Amino acid sequence: MDFCAIDFETATHERSSACELGVCIVQDSKIVETKTWLIKPPSFPYFNKFNVAVHGILPEDVKESPTFDEIWYEVEEMMYGTLMIAHNASFDAGVLRGCLDYYGLFTPSINYLCSIQLAKKSWNYLPKYGLKHLAEYHQIHFNHHRAGDDAEACAKISLLAFEKLFLNSNEEVSENMKTKIKKL
Repeated sequence: MDFCAIDFETATHERSSACELGVCIVQDSKIVETKTWLIKPPSFPYFNKFNVAVHGILPEDVKESPTFDEIWYEVEEMMYGTLMIAHNASFDAGVLRGCLDYYGLFTPSINYLCSIQLAKKSWNYLPKYGLKHLAEYHQIHFNHHRAGDDAEACAKISLLAFEKLFLNSNEEVSENMKTKIKKL
């Protein structure tokens, strides 16, 4: 299995307001790297108090950080050619699209899968499928709502789901989950 798990935190309700991005790279079913970037969003210095209450990232935390367009080429290189997985992927894919659009960057052809859908298929008896609940169920400890930790927890849960579904390759995932895989 080769994929990247991603997670965004945002400063406001705007999809282009990424203030943190985490990317976890999985190669041969093993986590090989997790990287996190604090990002200065277009709304800087404004951060919505609700968003801050969720992730705890403050404007002063990102005042010296790069903007999304300044990190995108490194991020894109890490993600190149792999399946992207995110927990509640429609949100993270929307933020990625919002940031790319805001900065006028080319949108790459990326297939993505939601780990919630994967978890529902793997553990259809659970009462909840939030990242925190699934992590507790699988005894995965992480700092919730921090992008790198969330991306890594998503990767670990996805690997456990693939194992439970007896999916051993990207081709098997594509075939088994074809109705759930979307294009960015």
